[in-house]
Amino acid sequence: MTKSKKITLSASRDIPFNKLLLSQSNVRQIKSGVSIEELAEDIARRTLLASLTVRPVLDEEGGETGMFEIPAGGRRFLALELLVKQRRLNKTAPVPCIVRTDGLAEEDSLAENVQRAPLHPLDQFRAFRAMREKGKSEEEIAAAFFVSAGVVKQRLKLAAVSAALLDAYAEEQMTLDQLMAFTVNPDHERQEQVWEALKQHYSKQPYEIRRMLTEGAVRASDRRAQFVGLDNYVEAGGEILRDLFQTDDGGWLQDAALLETMVSEKLNEDAKAIRAEGWKWIEVAPDFPYGHTYDLRRIRGEAEPMSDEEEASYTSLKAEYEKLEDDYAEADELPEEVDTRLGEIETAMEALQDRPIRFEADDYAIAGAFVSIDSSGNLRVERGYVRAEDEPAVETDEASDAGGDPAVDDAIADSDEPAVDPDEEEDDDGTKPLSDRLVCDLTVHRTIALRNALAGDPQLAMLACLHTMVLQLFYHYGQDSCIEITPKATHFGAQADGLGDTSYAQGIDQRIETWAANLPKAQEDLWDALIEWDSDSRDALFAHCVSMTVNAVQEPHYRKPRALAHADVLAATLGLDMAKAGWSPTAESYLGRVTKAQIVAAVREAKGEKDAERIAGFKKPDMVAAAEELLAGTDWLPQPLRTPPLVEMPDEPEFEIIDNGDVEPQAENDDAEEQAVPLEAAE
Repeated sequence: MTKSKKITLSASRDIPFNKLLLSQSNVRQIKSGVSIEELAEDIARRTLLASLTVRPVLDEEGGETGMFEIPAGGRRFLALELLVKQRRLNKTAPVPCIVRTDGLAEEDSLAENVQRAPLHPLDQFRAFRAMREKGKSEEEIAAAFFVSAGVVKQRLKLAAVSAALLDAYAEEQMTLDQLMAFTVNPDHERQEQVWEALKQHYSKQPYEIRRMLTEGAVRASDRRAQFVGLDNYVEAGGEILRDLFQTDDGGWLQDAALLETMVSEKLNEDAKAIRAEGWKWIEVAPDFPYGHTYDLRRIRGEAEPMSDEEEASYTSLKAEYEKLEDDYAEADELPEEVDTRLGEIETAMEALQDRPIRFEADDYAIAGAFVSIDSSGNLRVERGYVRAEDEPAVETDEASDAGGDPAVDDAIADSDEPAVDPDEEEDDDGTKPLSDRLVCDLTVHRTIALRNALAGDPQLAMLACLHTMVLQLFYHYGQDSCIEITPKATHFGAQADGLGDTSYAQGIDQRIETWAANLPKAQEDLWDALIEWDSDSRDALFAHCVSMTVNAVQEPHYRKPRALAHADVLAATLGLDMAKAGWSPTAESYLGRVTKAQIVAAVREAKGEKDAERIAGFKKPDMVAAAEELLAGTDWLPQPLRTPPLVEMPDEPEFEIIDNGDVEPQAENDDAEEQAVPLEAAE
C-alpha cells in the first residue's frame, strides 16, 4: 500500500513593514466591510490577529530582491500603513507573514476570501453576551467593535431570547426579522407558546408575533399612560415591554389593571381642586363621548387681568424678543444660545398670557365642570356648563314673546269685530292703546317693506343671517332676531367612538372655542359687535356657522338620496380627501366591524392579490391585525368615505335681471296655463 504524501505548510516569518508592498494580483477591488480606519484602530487595540500572505518579488533573472508583495491581506497592509503614517507604528516593525512561492498570486487572494466562512449572527449575539457577563459594559463593547451602544443593546436583546427559539434560528427555521420580533416580550414561556401557535399559521409575519406578544397591553402613547407618567407606572411595579428594532411609541404597558387604578386615583385627586372651586356638580371620567356638552349652555368666564408687575414683565420680554429678532434678521442661522433664549421668552410670554378664568358667584351655583384626559394625556377641565334643569326661571312678557301664540294670531287675523268699540269712551287724555288687530296689520306692512329693503342690501342681509345663526349656535337660547332662519346643527358622538380624537373634530372644537372667546358675553350686544368686525372676520364666522349645519350622515331609517348626492358635490368641490384629513382603517374604525371577505377585498384593492391571498386563511382577529398594518399609509378608503370626481357643469347661458318696476301689471288671464304667484301670496 502506497503511503500518502504529507502536506508541507508554507513558511512563516516576520518581515519589516518597509519591505512589503501591495500586489496587483489582489482580487478584492470593491470596498466592503469594516473601514481601513476602523481596522487600524482594531489592530492598535489588539495587534494583528491574522498574518499576511506574501510572495517574494523577483528580479529579471528570477532572483529575490528582498521585497515582498501582498496578494492576500491588502486591507490589513493599508491599516498598518495608516498606523505608520500616524507615527503609531515603526516603519521597520516586523509583520508576521506567510511566504508563498507555489501557484498563482491571484489564487492565493481568491482562496483567502472565498474559503473564509462568515460569522453566523447568533455567534456574534452570544459573544456580546459573554463579554457582558464577564464585566464589560455595553459602551465598552461598542467601542471595541466600532458600533453604537444601541447596536450592542439590540444584540444582547437577541441573545436573551428563549434558547429554543435561538436554536430554531440557528437551524434556519426562523428568520432574523422574526427573532427580532420575539424580543418585545422577555417571557421565555410566552415566546415559546407564540412560536408553537405560529407553526399552525400559514404566515409568521413579525407584526403578528409582536401583536400576540403584546396582547392585552396598553400602548405607552395611550392618553392614560401619558397622564399617569411612565416613570410613575414603573415605580408602582408596572412593566413596560420595549421593541429595540422598531418604533414602538415608548413601548407597551403590560399591567392594564394597574394603569386603570392609577388613572382613577390621579383623576379623582386632580378633581378635588376643581370641586373646591365651588361648582354645583363635577363629572369625572378618563374620556367623555364627543359632543357631550352640546345640549348644555356654556357660561364664559372672564380672564383675570395682568397685575402691574406681570404687565411690566410681559412688556420687557416682548421688547427683548423683538430686539433679538431685529439683531439677527439677516443671519442665515441663529446662534444656538440666541435660539434657546427666544424659546425661553416665548414660553414665558405664553405663561403670562394664559390667564386664569374668573366666574361670578351665581355661575358656580348653577353650573358644573367635566374633568377628563385630553388626547395628549393632560388634564382637561371644561368649566361653566349649565344643565337644563338648573337654568334659573326667567319671567317673560307674553306680549313681547318673539314666537307669539299661533292661536292668538289666528284669532286676530280672522276676527270680524272692529278694532275699536265706537261707543267706548276715550281715556281722559284722549289716547287709547292701539288694538291688537291694528298693530298686527301695521307690522305686516312694515315686515313686507323691511323684506323689500333688505333684498336690496346683500351685505346687510348676510350680516342679519349671520347674527341669527350665531345667536342660536353660540348663545343656546338666543331668540333676539327677527330673521326666521334656524341653523339645524345635528350633534354626533355616540355614533362613532373616538371621534373626538380626530384632527377634524379637534379643528372644529378649537374653532368654536376661539369664536366663543371673541364674541360678547351678552347676546344683546352681538349685533353691534358684528357691525364693528371687518368683513374677513364676518366671512370666516359665517362659513363656520354654515359648516355646522352640514349633515351628510346616511342612516337606515332616514333616507335622503338627494341630500347625500349634494354632499358628494360639496365634497368634490372642496376637494375633500378623508385620508389626508386623518382617517385611517383601523380595527376600531372599520376592519373589526366588517366581514372577512370585505377585509380581504380592501387589502386586495390597496396592496394587491399577493397580500390578499396571504391573509385570506387567517382567523378574524389575526386578519384584522394583519390588514391594519398592511393598509397603514396606503390612503385606502371605504366607499362611503370616497369623494367622487368633480363633474364640470356646462356653461350656463348668460342672462340679465329685468326690472319690471315701471311695467303695468298684465290683466288677469284665466285661460293661461301658468300664472305668476305674487310674493305675498306665496308667503
